[in-house]
Amino acid sequence: MTKLQRLLLLVFVQLGLHYHVFAQKPDIQRINPTNWWVGMKNPNLQILVYGKNISSAKVSLKPYAGVKLLKTQKVENPNYVFIDLDITKAAKAGNLQFIFNNGTESSTVNYELRLRTAKPQAVSQADVVYLLMPDRFANGDESNDKYDDMFDTQADRKSPFLRHGGDLQGIIDHLDYFNELGVTALWLTPIIENNTHQTNEGGTMRSSYHGYHFTDHYQIDRRFGGNNAYQKLINEAHKKGIKIIQDAVYNHVGEDAWLVKDLPAKSWLHNWDKYTNTSYKDQPLFDVNGSKFDKKVTEEGWFTSFLPDLNQKDPLLANYLIQHALWTIEYFNIDAWRIDTYIYNDMEFMNRCNKAILDEHPNMLLFGESAVNTVISQSYFTKNNLNIPFKCNLPSSCDFQVQGAINTALKENFGWNEGVNRLYTTLSQDLVYQNPEKLVPFVENHDTDRYFSVIGEDFNKYKLGLTWLYTVRGVPQMYYGTEFLMKNFKNPTDAEVRKDFPGGFKGDTENKFLAFGRNAQENEAFEFNKKLLTYRKTSEALTKGKFMQFTPFDGGIYVYFRYTDKQTVMVVSNTKNTESTVPTANFAEILKGAKSAKNIMTGDTINDISSIKVPAMTALILELK
Repeated sequence: MTKLQRLLLLVFVQLGLHYHVFAQKPDIQRINPTNWWVGMKNPNLQILVYGKNISSAKVSLKPYAGVKLLKTQKVENPNYVFIDLDITKAAKAGNLQFIFNNGTESSTVNYELRLRTAKPQAVSQADVVYLLMPDRFANGDESNDKYDDMFDTQADRKSPFLRHGGDLQGIIDHLDYFNELGVTALWLTPIIENNTHQTNEGGTMRSSYHGYHFTDHYQIDRRFGGNNAYQKLINEAHKKGIKIIQDAVYNHVGEDAWLVKDLPAKSWLHNWDKYTNTSYKDQPLFDVNGSKFDKKVTEEGWFTSFLPDLNQKDPLLANYLIQHALWTIEYFNIDAWRIDTYIYNDMEFMNRCNKAILDEHPNMLLFGESAVNTVISQSYFTKNNLNIPFKCNLPSSCDFQVQGAINTALKENFGWNEGVNRLYTTLSQDLVYQNPEKLVPFVENHDTDRYFSVIGEDFNKYKLGLTWLYTVRGVPQMYYGTEFLMKNFKNPTDAEVRKDFPGGFKGDTENKFLAFGRNAQENEAFEFNKKLLTYRKTSEALTKGKFMQFTPFDGGIYVYFRYTDKQTVMVVSNTKNTESTVPTANFAEILKGAKSAKNIMTGDTINDISSIKVPAMTALILELK
């Protein structure tokens, strides 16, 4: 063999090796959404495909009636390609076949189109929402408490900052408890995968037991039981007349999210020259005198340093988030949608996302977490009657204004603006909302001090405030443990208001799910909630009625009505420390000649309601005859 022949052979060998490296089949590791449906009102679908250098492959679609491949899009990262489809009304359920060809080798991927089966049930004033944290509620399957192949391998109930093992099976095991109590909808803090390292918060390492550090949108966390357990929970809950509300997060993801580990493009995150935290201020978002800088900090600053902040102005990311919301509702048959950290999202994106959901499910309740300080601010982030350039289309919000008003009213002595006048004044501003009856009032949640502690563990005040909560306009929300007087302040951390539900875990010495596990006062509290919520289910006035209130008078008397053409319920509140006799002549316009009423909590009939005796710090709920 000549020297030239040897040289040519070496070149061919090297070319062959090089060719062999690049001739491997396209390696597809992930496709999101994992499937889709025919019959969606929006025919457009954008599929994210992830795999090593997948963008170098040519993508084609095997002919499929009613489905057209419109285009493919590449991004900075060669490990991504985005496929745009048009799925017309003519398309039928079946398997699409995508072919990824790198010039010499090809891979075929099946993609399922399903028939739509989801039938969300509307959440409305007829419901009472029960908020719980799955990790802290009940452990129904100890085998999934922790996994050695996840970033956080710990579970220890002795630590307030680690996972405790509660899961979806634990919730399934106690569905009859919710029926007994009278709640009709469950809001779970997020159950999407949080496969992330513990974070250093205030010098303490903490797990993401609360669920707000998403790492894979299309997986329910294995420690809660995974996708199958969530589907089982929803199916079993629906059988028992209980609706499920999903907690959604658009603003950020966990630092170990797969999308962050191999970012499609820099534009998917808000990037700063140096780390910038949000100011947590809502005012710059609507302040006509505000600066662009302050608005940018609020909206684009990171919620924390370990929660990468998503830039929803990127069209591909926006589609990814919107389609995940639609996929989740369809795949699991979700009934309502709560949106975390609402005000920190891009509002134009939120309008687009809300519209996409409501186009497919017009009666679905969407409500956001807008933890703001004024009625005007809260109304800005919902459908409102304000004459302003930008209008949010969100149907509802967690009603932080009523929450603050109830708690404050029970702590203050009566005055021109104090005491129960706080609640009256807050509700008198409902004119700014298009649909105040869709708001979600509450007295406590997983981020607040416990209600019973805030009001000084005063049992009369406890019943008074809950009477207001369950009888004013809106969709009332309670927090797990409210029904049996769970207490505590967020001192030193919010873990103090996220204690385990006693009786939900093996080895518990108390079981608050059962009457014998509750003390006398706890049982009285439970029975109070149960009786009022049971009545509420059948009361047309409380579940469908309009709301009319009267100015508080006589040092702390507050009266309001819920009414329809068929039923009127009168709530007479005495926030004074002495019994009062309340004349009713001033309420003639709504009483309409009614002479008697039934006390729905005692069953007694008041034969003459021209004046009504009300004990100190008490509200009477009267159904007019």
